[in-house]
Amino acid sequence: MKMNTKIKILVIFLTAAYFCVIGKSEAGCGSGLCGSFSAAKSDTAVSQSDVPTGTYQATFIELGSVNCIPCKQMKSVMEAIEKEYSGKVKVVFHDVWTKEGKPYGAKYGIRVIPTQVFIDKNGKEIFRHEGYFPKEAVEKVLSDAGVQK
Repeated sequence: MKMNTKIKILVIFLTAAYFCVIGKSEAGCGSGLCGSFSAAKSDTAVSQSDVPTGTYQATFIELGSVNCIPCKQMKSVMEAIEKEYSGKVKVVFHDVWTKEGKPYGAKYGIRVIPTQVFIDKNGKEIFRHEGYFPKEAVEKVLSDAGVQK
């Protein structure tokens, strides 16, 4: 009898932990397809190279991998935003599964890929999302931040 109770508790705990991780995003690697990326957030939230300069009103940072399926799906979203918001939104991609990109995962404190981080013209993070993020949702974030096409 005691063993059944322990097993039930373990199942409840594991189920809760599973939905805690899965529930963080609507789709994509946040749903467990590519696994999580564990990185501690540093004190410096924004890389100086990611701060908009010149005519840029915002920066759209995509943290993912070229080998992650939902990250690959984000490529067309990034390209469309870069084209439609040319000169207004800087689009940056960091492949956090490479030696060069891994520090950005730590810098932005990401937990899963893909993760999108939006930075305003002053270098302040204004929005963050985990998992696949459709173009319409990206446009809404930009519009809410005052960036127009």
